[in-house]
Amino acid sequence: MTTDATTGSADPQPLVPLHCLLRGEAGPPRQAVLPTGTPVWVLTRHADVRQALAHPALGRASLYAPDAPPTVLTPNILDDPSSILNSDGPGHQAIRRTVQRAFTPRAIERWRPWVAGVVRELVDGLVASGSPAEVVESLTKPLPVRVISRLMELEGLDTDRLGYWSDHALSTTAYSAEEIAAAIREFGEFGHQLVLERRKNPGEDLVSSLVRAADQTGEMTEAQITSLTIGLVIAGHETTMTSFGNALVYLLDPRRAEHPGAAAGAWRRIGEDPAAAVAATEQILRTVPLGDRTNAPGQLRRATADVEIGGVVIPAGAVVAADTTAANADPEVYPPGPLDLFAPLGTPSLTFGAGPHHCLGAWLARMELELGLHHLARALPGLRLATPVDRIEWRTGLLTRSPLRLEVAW
Repeated sequence: MTTDATTGSADPQPLVPLHCLLRGEAGPPRQAVLPTGTPVWVLTRHADVRQALAHPALGRASLYAPDAPPTVLTPNILDDPSSILNSDGPGHQAIRRTVQRAFTPRAIERWRPWVAGVVRELVDGLVASGSPAEVVESLTKPLPVRVISRLMELEGLDTDRLGYWSDHALSTTAYSAEEIAAAIREFGEFGHQLVLERRKNPGEDLVSSLVRAADQTGEMTEAQITSLTIGLVIAGHETTMTSFGNALVYLLDPRRAEHPGAAAGAWRRIGEDPAAAVAATEQILRTVPLGDRTNAPGQLRRATADVEIGGVVIPAGAVVAADTTAANADPEVYPPGPLDLFAPLGTPSLTFGAGPHHCLGAWLARMELELGLHHLARALPGLRLATPVDRIEWRTGLLTRSPLRLEVAW
């Protein structure tokens, strides 16, 4: 069942879980058209997608140049030309240098004990509530919110308001352009006041570190500091909430039992063996996309010069869509056929991108998902879906798609 993020009204046409989507077949670059009518080159092979995401002549900033064709019907927070996402070259690297030390694997690993503590507390609460239970509001949603709130010292943040800002900021069709702009202005004011407060009263939190580094280097404008701050708030919870909910649908889908990677014992193994949870997390992040590509066929870039990819010359000015979902299933890179959920990845997936715009929070998202799955499976080895897969309510009209509600039992 589809549920519009704005109204909650149901669409009679059910959506399939994201792991059941038909992927684009990996092949040579092909031409397509965006919903705006703009022509686009779609890349689907792993090597082509990786090359495009790392190529200096395929950037994000040029998507917002005066001569750029329209690529979205309704702009959202990702279409802010001043943000780190939409900057390239030295300017982009200067912004990343300000924050990337806080997001190295080593730095994030130091947070593991208390992230695990948050997970255990939420799982204990879910178990205590009794079977059946609704897992989105009790676990997949509060987990990343509590983690990012702790990192940024935002305890007491109105989580309903955060959800409102996030849904509007990542909207594609759920809200009007005016509603999106108003919510982003409100969110931006929250972020600006937070920056001013941490500059006046700095602490050891992520926002204070960001402001301190930015002020020391002088390489970021106030607008960029604010944009990065609110971007971290959104990214810090949206990816984990989405991937965690979709992972549970995948792992607990009884129709998957015929596949070795989703056999009945897989869930128990994730709870019994932390290493199995790590491997399963990587495979799930590769296999289950965050969205259904209804807005764009991939991560968008625009060529600032002629670029040859996959034997095809893409001309300067052309828009490119790097389809990471198709690339993550490229049979030349990953074994085709039934998924082995616990096989190590020989080649890193492209779920979090590649090159200069590789997601800063990728390691944190991995840690939260891995710990969440492990502790939930350990506490509830008999967990099952209490709602048929074709009756799941989905968050729609956004860049990501995940369960709006997910009833489980044990």
